[in-house]
Amino acid sequence: MGARVAVAGASGYAGGELLRLLTGHPDLEIGPLSANSSAGVPVTAMHPQLTGHAGLDGAVFSGTEPDVLAGADLLFTALPHGESAQLAARLPDHLKVIDLGADFRLADPQAWAGYYSTPYAGQWTYGLPELPGARDAIKASATVAAPGCYATASILALAPLLAAGLAEPADIVIVAASGTSGAGRSPRPDLLATEVMGSMSAYQVGGTHRHTPEIEQNINPERTGLPAPAPVSVSFTPTLAPMARGILATCTARSAVPVGQLRQVLRDAYDAECFVHVLPEGRWPATGATLGSNTAHLQVAADPHAGRAVIVCALDNLVKGAAGQAIQIANLMLGLPETAGLTTHGVAP
Repeated sequence: MGARVAVAGASGYAGGELLRLLTGHPDLEIGPLSANSSAGVPVTAMHPQLTGHAGLDGAVFSGTEPDVLAGADLLFTALPHGESAQLAARLPDHLKVIDLGADFRLADPQAWAGYYSTPYAGQWTYGLPELPGARDAIKASATVAAPGCYATASILALAPLLAAGLAEPADIVIVAASGTSGAGRSPRPDLLATEVMGSMSAYQVGGTHRHTPEIEQNINPERTGLPAPAPVSVSFTPTLAPMARGILATCTARSAVPVGQLRQVLRDAYDAECFVHVLPEGRWPATGATLGSNTAHLQVAADPHAGRAVIVCALDNLVKGAAGQAIQIANLMLGLPETAGLTTHGVAP
């Protein structure tokens, strides 16, 4: 048997995706599964797609109690923002934890206070393995904060160019579309199928979305010890697309660099990566191509008319943007092959 893992918040979309991926993981054993509002409910009643798995047929969700979760080797917390910090304070020190929420992502208490109503809980190791130096930090850590879905797409698109000094950090614009699963499973009138089908809408416009400081923090060249020519400033506009899953982030930054040089920097950063692919010239990322995979697709263009670099990133918000990335992190923390239990290939059509 492999390492035993628990999931807190296992009844939600990210929790269900974690369970789907864990059922096929060769080295991880599914342990306690908690869900406060669904305690006592059969797992496969909430996640019928998992019917037939020997470890889940007949399993029921427990309450999210530390003594129930403490018997695992590693815990995934897929809880609403603010709840992970409360639970973490009650967990034993020996338990490795990966938080899929926002509670431990930000280094700046003032940035936290500007976007969240709960008390600042501190920062854990930031778990985007493809960032320089991140793998070693993740392997050495007992607690890791998994990145947000919009943030993952935006950081992968922008960080290499800013680190190379090819784009101005003070003039970055991101417009990104997400599938409805990014809003979670709780019912809301604006997420009804009749409201979403055939329609796109913007939300949290004007720099109010909570991923803004997370993006700024992790594309800043100073995080790798390089001097930044100016403070990082991101204008981020999220939109809701009529699809269940996926992120498509269009990121632009002021730049006078030709496309060949921009492309080479991205290839230098990602050609050796399993889960990030710079597409061949002329092909642009599409959310459908990454569906169900732990892969991000990237493409870049130079816009000489506007004097900007344009980088587009597509990924599955529930996999590379949440559960798959969390398992990638767990593999590193537990000394397993980084790709174990994950696929680089999407499902189409």
